[in-house]
Amino acid sequence: MEGLYDLGRAYLGFMNPATLAYGLGGAFVGIVMGILPGLSATLAIALLTTLTIKLQANDAILVLICSYVGALYGGSRTAILLNIPGTAANAASCADGYALAKQGQAGRAIGIATSGAFVSTLFGVLCLAAFTPLLAEVALSFGAFEFFWLSLFGVVISGSIVGNDPLKGWLMGMLGLFIAQIGQEGIYAYDRFTFGWDELSGGIALIPALVGAFGLAEVLTTLADPIERRIVEMRDSVLPRFREVVQYWRTVLRSGVIGVFTGLLPGVGEDAGSWMSYAAAKAVSKEKEKFGKGSIDGLMAAETGDMSSIPGHIIPCLALGIPGSAPSAVLMAAMIIHGIQPGPMLMIQHPQFVYEVVAMTTLASITILLFGLFGVRPLLHILRVKRTILMPIVFLLCVVGAFATASRLFDVYAMLAIGVAAFFLRRRGYEMAPLVLGLVLGPLLDKSLRRGLVLSDGSLLPFVTRPICIAFGLVTVFTILLYVPAFRKLVIGLRDAALGGIRSLLAR
Repeated sequence: MEGLYDLGRAYLGFMNPATLAYGLGGAFVGIVMGILPGLSATLAIALLTTLTIKLQANDAILVLICSYVGALYGGSRTAILLNIPGTAANAASCADGYALAKQGQAGRAIGIATSGAFVSTLFGVLCLAAFTPLLAEVALSFGAFEFFWLSLFGVVISGSIVGNDPLKGWLMGMLGLFIAQIGQEGIYAYDRFTFGWDELSGGIALIPALVGAFGLAEVLTTLADPIERRIVEMRDSVLPRFREVVQYWRTVLRSGVIGVFTGLLPGVGEDAGSWMSYAAAKAVSKEKEKFGKGSIDGLMAAETGDMSSIPGHIIPCLALGIPGSAPSAVLMAAMIIHGIQPGPMLMIQHPQFVYEVVAMTTLASITILLFGLFGVRPLLHILRVKRTILMPIVFLLCVVGAFATASRLFDVYAMLAIGVAAFFLRRRGYEMAPLVLGLVLGPLLDKSLRRGLVLSDGSLLPFVTRPICIAFGLVTVFTILLYVPAFRKLVIGLRDAALGGIRSLLAR
């Protein structure tokens, strides 16, 4: 009952004009970022973090969550009308969405995507409200030794958080850990890796690093590889038929569960939820031949799977401090910047915040419904803005955002250096999300290791003998071994054998 009271209070706290305006504004910016090919939810959160730095923490996080939800939803527009996914999570929507658009049903496809996104986000919100407090209570037993393993596990999953090459992910995660060590260390304030440069004593600030890694690098990448395609004209209505939405309730429920589950798994992004939901819908469909040729069921599954994974990613981010995707990693960094430390201590330091996030995500789902049904045609004019005009504006926001946080010119130089380096690294297949994850988890890993050694008088035994440490250690080692081909083949073989045994038992 106490949880319901806190949840009701959180919803009432957001029922004021200013807060609603922040939510609508954040969702609008997110949808615009999602609609524009080449931009992403990660970039939207990174840029808005700089613009909301002076806001109250709750208002700032509300803007960021609404932009997160809006960006993933907005990406379906270009997937349907241009056959270009606005974000990676919308790739599964291209096949059936674009096929429907070519058949003159672009509005219908957008309406189906909107209704699926709205319902699935609400389903994810229910899971967020139910599971986060339970997981956080379990995590309250963590100490310095457990925090060390938690941080190390977070860096290890950077191998799979984006991309297909775990080694590149780990290298970027380790680079983030190294950058996090620059400046004065947390216990004795001794300078590390400053090389006599006084400006480095304060370390590399998180916001310039975020803006450079995602903002400036995105600008350079977009200008280097411009893609221009013709938009499919939208002549029919975007308002979905109620009968169609109800008809596919099984698809919505199944894809919602899959999306939340994939969100809970560290290192599995929103695109995995989308593709797994699409595959599951095709496997049980009686009209498999329509998939890829304009299937409403396939489009509904794809959009439901990726949108429901957003609350799924937020659950471990809040309760354990482990983000499961690139946007959630940047969102976690933004929470830290605004004085809210996600992780096991969240329910003690900010017990009401979890319920406030539930209310924020609910508001975000309502805003995408409003924009999706009633503002879709004006928003599509954004696609006609030339990149040569848009990208300089984004670059200006990057510079202003890096400087405004601390009014240091050094932060602008750091942003430019990180952005240029990130641009060349991305062209070599290195993603930036693991770098941010290393930056965020680096101070926690360092302090936890040093505090643990102080508590144990220099002994490493507590790190490998405490029950939770053993569990995290085994999971970390298992995660690394999964990338060894021989071990992966063995695990798959054991899994197939177990499933075969279960099927034979059921057949009897």
